[in-house]
Amino acid sequence: MIQKSRAMKARDNKLRKVAAAVIERQGKVLVARRRPGLVAGGLWEFPGGKVEEGEDVEKCLARELEEELGVRARVGDFLCSVPFVGSSASFELVVHRAELHSDAFRLTDHDEVRWLEPAEMDESLFSKPDRPVVRMLAGRRVPGTRREGRGA
Repeated sequence: MIQKSRAMKARDNKLRKVAAAVIERQGKVLVARRRPGLVAGGLWEFPGGKVEEGEDVEKCLARELEEELGVRARVGDFLCSVPFVGSSASFELVVHRAELHSDAFRLTDHDEVRWLEPAEMDESLFSKPDRPVVRMLAGRRVPGTRREGRGA
């Protein structure tokens, strides 16, 4: 049997971070539907992506919004953090508020974007990691979700 070193065990126990943006405008929140054929294809999500090694969450969000939606954004305050453990992936979803510099979307990983009021979001149509954020935005508090920072 192969034994793992302490460093390998520590790395395995550290959850990978995935960043997501809550972009609000006039009481509505921007959501994006994953393109069919991709992981979670056909489900809605808050835009964002994987934080790369050595990258902070804010820079990741700015990069991902430009890569996936074709828009520049200012990343704002931390909103919440949601640990997710699934059958194929485990990570910490770190959510920040963000503000778009334009609405000229160029979609790559999504086939549609919509502005929805939190109350009209059907969490069953969202990817599982995003569902606690939907509940939080709609005013249904989620146990185990960490909230920090201003405006939380």
